[in-house]
Amino acid sequence: VFVMNDFLRVATGLDIGLSTKCVAIPKEMGMCHKIGYSEMRLPNLMGHTSMAEVIQKSTTWQHLVHTDCHPHVRTFLCSLFAPICLDTFIHPCRSMCVAVRDSCAPVLLCHGHPWPASLDCDRFPGDEDMCLAPLTKDYKYLHKVLPKPTCQTCPAVEEFFTHKRVLEVFCDSNFAVKVKLSKKKTAFEDQEYNIECQVEFITQGSLLPYETQSMIQQWLLINEKCTERMTPTHRPMVYLLVGNIEEGIILVKQAYRWQRKDSQLTLATQKWRYHKCL
Repeated sequence: VFVMNDFLRVATGLDIGLSTKCVAIPKEMGMCHKIGYSEMRLPNLMGHTSMAEVIQKSTTWQHLVHTDCHPHVRTFLCSLFAPICLDTFIHPCRSMCVAVRDSCAPVLLCHGHPWPASLDCDRFPGDEDMCLAPLTKDYKYLHKVLPKPTCQTCPAVEEFFTHKRVLEVFCDSNFAVKVKLSKKKTAFEDQEYNIECQVEFITQGSLLPYETQSMIQQWLLINEKCTERMTPTHRPMVYLLVGNIEEGIILVKQAYRWQRKDSQLTLATQKWRYHKCL
């Protein structure tokens, strides 16, 4: 449940020295650690008046932060849930809100939640006011722009196949990544996963193995329903995820269950190095 009251509107210009207090960011708010400061104002810009309420409400957003749906998602949310201790509240700029919303709203929708009205970007000040602005437009020219995972229909999971059929699929694919998945329990009984990735091959441009691993981890977090379906128990499960990169989007089109002593998948990945596609 996402909540915001009129506190956001009245906070601007408020003498927060009289009305709020400075407290340590609690350990339960992992998304707001290592962000450049360790203390926050309470009440915060979401109108939460107790630390228990802050922790409870912020944990619903921690999964979104883990998906890394936008470079500023952590900064944006922490500026609201754990505002820095200064003489005045610093809001995120409207342009930062719009950038984060446009990238992250599809991820929320994938999990069954619309972008909440409480984070309507019209509530935030324009860039000409004092506020947290997004990085400059030069950012994308200075940093490599990687393909993005997106919300998609879960791929079929194959359990019975021949290495020849797998090689045919490889020939039509840009990548194959071996993934080990296991559920982990959290203090708030949210579902989280341990994800280990090993790249079997990449054929798309100049992508590096660690970039591909990161993108597949992000895909598994965004498409959590698929990840949940692939981990029916707490026992670790291993899959080979195969897919394409199309117009800057990562699409996983096939998942193979990699069981112990699975000679067909092992054979396919070994033969792939020397395989000539038709």
